[in-house]
Amino acid sequence: MIDVEDLVTLVRNYNPRTNADLIRKAYDYGKRMHEGQFRRSGEPYFTHPVAVAAILTEQRLDDATIVTALLHDTIEDTKSTYSDIAREFGEEIAELVDGVTKLTNLQLSATSNKQSENFRKLFMAMSKDLRVILVKLADRLHNMRTIRSLPHEKQVRKARETMDIFAPLAGRMGMQWMREELEDLSFRVINPEARASIIRRFITLQKESGDVIQRITADIRAELDKAGIRADVFGRAKKPYSIWRKMQEKQLTFSRLSDIYGFRVICETEADCYRILGVIHTRWRAVPGRFKDYISQPKSNGYRSIHTTVSGRDGKRVEVQIRTRQMHEVAESGVAAHWSYRDGVRVQNPFAVDPARWLATLTERLDNGDDTDDFLENVKLEMYSDQVFCFTPKGDVIQLPKGATPIDFAYSIHTRIGNSCVGAKVDGIRVPLWTRLKNGQSVEIITAAGQRPQATWLDIVVTGRAKAAIRRSLRQEDRERFIKLGQELARAAFEHHGRKLTEKALRTAARTLGLSDENEVLARLGSAELTTREVIEAIYPELARAEPEHEVDARRPVVGLTADQTFRRAQCCQPLPGERIVGITYRGQGVVVHAIDCPSLAEFEDQPARWIDLHWHSGRHPAVYNVSLNVTIANDAGVLGRICTLIGQQKANISDLTFVDRKPDFYRLVIEVELRDAEHLHMLLTALEAESDVAHVERHRDLTRKP
Repeated sequence: MIDVEDLVTLVRNYNPRTNADLIRKAYDYGKRMHEGQFRRSGEPYFTHPVAVAAILTEQRLDDATIVTALLHDTIEDTKSTYSDIAREFGEEIAELVDGVTKLTNLQLSATSNKQSENFRKLFMAMSKDLRVILVKLADRLHNMRTIRSLPHEKQVRKARETMDIFAPLAGRMGMQWMREELEDLSFRVINPEARASIIRRFITLQKESGDVIQRITADIRAELDKAGIRADVFGRAKKPYSIWRKMQEKQLTFSRLSDIYGFRVICETEADCYRILGVIHTRWRAVPGRFKDYISQPKSNGYRSIHTTVSGRDGKRVEVQIRTRQMHEVAESGVAAHWSYRDGVRVQNPFAVDPARWLATLTERLDNGDDTDDFLENVKLEMYSDQVFCFTPKGDVIQLPKGATPIDFAYSIHTRIGNSCVGAKVDGIRVPLWTRLKNGQSVEIITAAGQRPQATWLDIVVTGRAKAAIRRSLRQEDRERFIKLGQELARAAFEHHGRKLTEKALRTAARTLGLSDENEVLARLGSAELTTREVIEAIYPELARAEPEHEVDARRPVVGLTADQTFRRAQCCQPLPGERIVGITYRGQGVVVHAIDCPSLAEFEDQPARWIDLHWHSGRHPAVYNVSLNVTIANDAGVLGRICTLIGQQKANISDLTFVDRKPDFYRLVIEVELRDAEHLHMLLTALEAESDVAHVERHRDLTRKP
């Protein structure tokens, strides 16, 4: 593990004015908080935060980011709190540490709506302070470097999440070196045979043809010396995953794959870049269609470079990147270059983008999606896109992903222009709307009043912004018709199941399904995006609940007790099958079973010998477990009877009922019901919430009751 003075030295190398005392304080604090914690490898846990901080020093980042790296797991994994960090290190660092903690808790590899909503939270955290994601990326990089100590299943899960989310995000931020390393580390876990095969072929190729990189590097240097241009030349073989991806995309074998070597020429001025390009194209034959000028048309993350592919020695294709030293710094650090220090001051690199402006360009296309699925699709399209640059008739540059069409171009200018698009001219020639645009083309959009987006456009466009706008327009156009149709479908479905369709029932369904309101539920029903079965099950899931085969014995429903131990459920928390539980032993009275989150357990914290690890038997439990509910209902004729009937319909028996408060317009009461398990409770609460005569319902827990 790097000691504190070595870490301070790493920071001082680029920032002599660093607050060394602050870094030492954070190092000591983090080490103390993580005392006694170990990684899977057996190393002290604090080696990880220190390694993350060291990775960030390679990006020459500010003191606040380095300190955040040292503390980034304290709120999550130790007794330290936000208030503690703020008091010791200030609000700025506390906010950064808290932001990293929230990112760590996001399950980004989850599915469907949850993943979409977590992506939204990810971008919200980024928008507050981009340094949060820089720490998180460094955290993920070190975890991937040390992933071998994890169980294989967890390795694969982490590697896929890294490949799908963190590697593309690093690339989108311009940190190409990190993207490549994250991809290669993930590739090593996901497909080790393919990676090993590519490495073996590289070794064989090197034996057969010698050191190609050294020879081509020498050739380029010789040509530059002849032209009197001062520049540094570097060469390397591309990463195994990059080669594998190219083999898959082009369906080529390794022997037929070209341009597996990349070369970089770094010079002093922008004019030198174009002179070097001329020298290279004069000496070697350029490959058509493989030239990109990101100096005149920079990427949104500040990346500038000239890319060209030429046929080098023995006809081998090689890619050459040409850039100035300042451009190279941004190419290495991406958006992180904004915080880079040199000689104690913030680097004034003219090519480093303002993070706020960069985030705006990334998220402006993501703000208008109607639901979380649209948002997720937009994010992935934006992160994975390879850009093309086209021009408006006025000469403005529009950046689009590879494969974009004139419709994408129209929506990138303005949603109104996209909605009213009827045709397009590319370089003055009328073309179909499904035409794929190429770099450097001039595009003119033809519009007409009254034109509306067509459903077929969804199969043509590739940008998230266009897809979201088209879907929104299509939904709005048919919304009223769909709502009316959905109303009839829902009414018939509710009547079929002996239920009454009410606005409150629909609002409950909307909340359960993650939709905005009851009209959205009806509109999606009418447009066939939802089925009536899904709506019914959102409120009454028991209607489709498969009966478990195994019947659990109510006399011994808990696993973890010895044969001679008796048990009873704690009445303070009334735990149910399906909930996490723990047992507390009482001399001569057996074991009392508590829910794991029961506040009553606090009084036994200093008596660990009395705790027993328990869990419920799997299978179908009988409905014999009493649970109390706080219910507020309208004071009206027949309401209580209907509520009792509804509880009976949910296969729950009322064992006790107590009025707590009687008012002219409502009653408050505690109803004790007998249930099977936690899912049965959830079904009952959902059904009660959907009733218009129920103002409020919640689980009642009385901590004054003795266990």
